[in-house]
Amino acid sequence: MEFIDNKKLKQAIIVRTDLGMGKGKIAGQVAQAAVQAAESIRRYCPDWYYSWLDDDLQTKIILKVDSEAKLQALSRDAFVQGINPVKIYDAGKTQLEPSTFTALGIGPAPEYKIDLLIKDLKLL
Repeated sequence: MEFIDNKKLKQAIIVRTDLGMGKGKIAGQVAQAAVQAAESIRRYCPDWYYSWLDDDLQTKIILKVDSEAKLQALSRDAFVQGINPVKIYDAGKTQLEPSTFTALGIGPAPEYKIDLLIKDLKLL
């Protein structure tokens, strides 16, 4: 396992903006993606998870895309980078249809791997 400086780890959450979600809905989807992505990394790459958790900053970045196709492509690209991403699907109890793909959680993982994936995205 490569040595990872905990200040060089981060998590990225990417949210769809084409769905017209309200601010509270977006916040809920982002929170769900952050927790599930961290748990996924804890299981599959505990060194990354615990190094990130030990960092007081636990760096996160929240970004946006305007389509499901872009989230799907980012998910595939994350696998190529050796990161197990988490897809968030809404339960459909409030604003969206059931099983709507709303957000993607990536990492925590090495910053250089995350940056390759998100370099063309804008902040939410």
